[in-house]
Amino acid sequence: MCKIMTPEEIIAIILAKQPELSEQQIQEMLKEERERSGGLLGDETLLRLIAAKSGVGVTKHLEFREVLSSGHLFAGLNDVTVEGRLVAVFPVRSFSGGEKSGKIANLMLVDEEGILRVVLWNDKAEVIERDELRVGQIVRFLHGYTREDKYGKVELHLGVKSRIEVNDDSQVNYPDVERFASKIGEITNTFNNVHLVGVVREVFGSKTFTKGDGTEGKFMRFILVDDSAEITVVVWNGKVDVLEGQLRPKVCLYLVNGKVKEKDGGGFEVHVDSASFVQVQSVVLQRVKLSDLKEGDIVTVEGEVSNVESLREVMTGKGEQIKLFNFELRDETGSVRVSVWRSQTEQFSDLKLGDEITVENGFVKMGYGNKLEISTRSGTRFTIRSI
Repeated sequence: MCKIMTPEEIIAIILAKQPELSEQQIQEMLKEERERSGGLLGDETLLRLIAAKSGVGVTKHLEFREVLSSGHLFAGLNDVTVEGRLVAVFPVRSFSGGEKSGKIANLMLVDEEGILRVVLWNDKAEVIERDELRVGQIVRFLHGYTREDKYGKVELHLGVKSRIEVNDDSQVNYPDVERFASKIGEITNTFNNVHLVGVVREVFGSKTFTKGDGTEGKFMRFILVDDSAEITVVVWNGKVDVLEGQLRPKVCLYLVNGKVKEKDGGGFEVHVDSASFVQVQSVVLQRVKLSDLKEGDIVTVEGEVSNVESLREVMTGKGEQIKLFNFELRDETGSVRVSVWRSQTEQFSDLKLGDEITVENGFVKMGYGNKLEISTRSGTRFTIRSI
């Protein structure tokens, strides 16, 4: 545990080691960090952040006891704690070279500010082998340290002193990867990696080829669509073996960390390899009672409209203005709020109390007030029977 220091003591250390800075400049930097943190972090922690960014070591290790969000991380931090929802779990890999050997595994974590890669080393990677971490869980990683990857992005590493805690009782409503997914129609040549959510329209059979080293490789293609456009996805080698039996038309999937490539004839396609994660979810046609809804399920429900809210525009985490329409659906077992997004809102201009609606392929998530709600996705379909 780091020594408790007053803000004045930390400012004095920064001024002593960085004489070109003035106390007024440090106070201005502190004000900016307060605004960025939204008041969640104390001045001592914020000044330690400022010290680290200025190349000043306040203690042997810069330590944090608060939970930091992904948006406040930068390379070089030690004893960092983060928490969020797991959206990707990659297989464990063994490595050896010189005098070093061990295990490594990667995870992708979502919090309110973005998606963070988490790297587990050696005994920490073994929790993946024991199937103790799964997509959808709320997990806290304690005593980690931050590094930059080869693309300059910050990632969290867990070593000998780190701890992993599954927080099933978390009261924080962390989003899923859909919050930070890109729309297919928005992809340009400025994209390197991309996260997508969509529905499979068509699947093409796998093919083999000979690699440069003489070994056999494998690839397959499928068409992914959302409510903005469609794109070809190319799956390579080991990922083909994983996905070939799961992919078929009308299944929904999350694609995390796909690589965007320009096609020779123009346009783009997304490539899936060992660094990508794909979760396939079948479209559920069997109707579910509202009392049986569970977070993370894809469901078909039907009921009567019991409340209608006004159409409004909201700002996404990426600064995009999009349309949102909410209504409440009720059956004989309960009620649920339904959130309709983007262009799908257009079919609800004349919705009235008492109308009957069937919602196919809706996503159940934890919403406002820690209550379950149904959110639309690219594959969601509605049947409206007006009174």
